[in-house]
Parts: sequence; structure tokens; C-alpha cells
Amino acid sequence: MHPDAARDLKARILERLPSAVEARSAPDGRDVPWPRVAVGLSATGNGARVAVRLRRDGDRALLPDLGRAAEAQVDVRVIGPVRALVSPGELQRRVRPLRPGISVAHGSVAAGTLGGFVRTASGLAILSNNHVLAWSNSAAVGDAVLAPGPADGGTTADRVATLAVFERMVTGRPNLVDAAVATVDQGVDADPGDLPGGPLLGSAPPGLDLDPEEAVEKVGRTTGHTAGRITAVEVDGVAVGYGEAVHRFDDQIEIEGRSGAFSAGGDSGSVIWRSRDRAPVALLFAGSETGGGAGTGVTYANPLSTVLRTLGVDWVSDSLAAGTR
Repeated sequence: MHPDAARDLKARILERLPSAVEARSAPDGRDVPWPRVAVGLSATGNGARVAVRLRRDGDRALLPDLGRAAEAQVDVRVIGPVRALVSPGELQRRVRPLRPGISVAHGSVAAGTLGGFVRTASGLAILSNNHVLAWSNSAAVGDAVLAPGPADGGTTADRVATLAVFERMVTGRPNLVDAAVATVDQGVDADPGDLPGGPLLGSAPPGLDLDPEEAVEKVGRTTGHTAGRITAVEVDGVAVGYGEAVHRFDDQIEIEGRSGAFSAGGDSGSVIWRSRDRAPVALLFAGSETGGGAGTGVTYANPLSTVLRTLGVDWVSDSLAAGTR
């Protein structure tokens, strides 16, 4: 199917989901939350299919009747609940200078990952998730950021940065990013290019080609350096659990590991790059423990170009670009 035709079919599914959910309201009158169904695009050798991701097998009943021909163009998978990847090697210890992949967090958060470095009007800053650096909207600009995070032994003595800006996550409408930046404190050294294979050169591309074998990599606090492939893009309706809160995300990227899980709790905030050109492409923020081709779960990430545009920052690839601090 041509990618534009797949996008049209995706739109038809999303338009019909609310009425399908209304018909499935619980006996006590409670509505079944329709964001359990996420819909995006996956690649084939000669085009695209619609990627439908369900929390449980019973949610197949929420899908509208599209007709036999259209259903043949839909890839349906059950992936289980999707959660923000924060939870209690070397990446979990105190590491200086700061580098991508190490443990970092707000003082009230367990631990996440320092994804990379960006340039703000105030200087060099670290990039990670809202739920890692800004305590899922509960923090205030000016709060301390620790490396390592509290779950890895970080204390006030390990302060390395100051929360500068974060995109608030909202309910009632889709979110596009789970992202925040914290300005690196004076006297704290950083090495933005210290990654497996060297710096991530170039800027984040505005979009991703539909390539069924697009290889990607990341380095994260929990699982370290892992390899995977993009399995769906433009995924709408990803419902992510943040404790008791659930936020919906649109226009996301889905990734599976090449061998085993691509990510695990504590990897949130990792920057994902394309293997073929080392371009930074996405900011990891959530995942499931089941589903996917190998049954080891799927990972979801914000397009990095959207993150940078939303936060108003520029990507920093290496120490030369970062300047001195």
C-alpha cells in the first residue's frame, strides 16, 4: 500500500474508534478509554501498512469493521500496557565528565537517562524526559538535577544541573513530547560526544523514511548500548502510564530490539540514533514488557526534531560544539 493510502486508512480507523468504544461501555456506565488503541504506520518492502497496537487481546473488539481488503493492510499486535521507563554497571554510578547514557534525575525521581546535550540561551544543557528531570510536571524551574539519580545513590552533593524548561504533559488532548532540559551548572564538565562509536554528527532529521529495516541504537542507564529497528512511525493514541496518571501521545516512533528488549525501566531519556549515518532521531520515553516480534516488548520515542523545536533548543554533537565550561 502506498504510504499516503496507509495514512488515509489510519485516519479512518482513528475516526471510528470513539463510536466503537461507546458501544463497548462498561455495565456500570463507565466508558472504556479508547486510547488503549494506538495506530501508526509500519513499513513493507513496497510501501506501508497500518500498525495497530492493543493493550490486551480483548481490545480487538474496539476496532471498526473496515472490510476484508482494508483489514489485510493492517498489522495488529498486542503489546500490553505502556509505562514511562523509570525505575531503580557503570552508567548507574557517579560519572564525570557528564556523558550520554548515564543515570540522571530530579531529586524526587528514581532514575532515568541523560540522553544528550543541547544549547539553550543560557548555555549548555542536558536533555531527557519531563518525567525524569521535571518529576512529571511536579517540579519547578530552578530545581536541582542529580547525576546519578537518587535510585543510584545520588544526593544533593551530586547536583549537576538546574531545571530550565519542560513541556507540560496534559490530559484531554494528545501530547507530542515527554521532554525537559536542565542547564549544566558552572564547574561541571561534560563530554557530549562520548558515545559508543563516537559523536552523533549532524542535526536531527525532520522525519524518517519508511524503511522496514531501519537500524537504530541507543545507550541507556539500565540496558546500556542496544540495537533495534523502527517498526512503526506516526503512531497516534499511545496511552502511557505515569503511576496513576495516563497521558496520550500522538505522532510517535515504535522500536523493537534486534535481540531481546531494546529498553527497560530507567532508560527513559535516552537519545536514539540511526546506525547508518549516526543521526540522532528520537527521545526514548516509554515502553511495554510484552508484545513485539520477539515478545520482549516495544519501545516508544518522540521524534527528536519535534522535541528540539518544542523546547526551542539546538542539538550539541560533541565537545567542540559545546564549547568550554
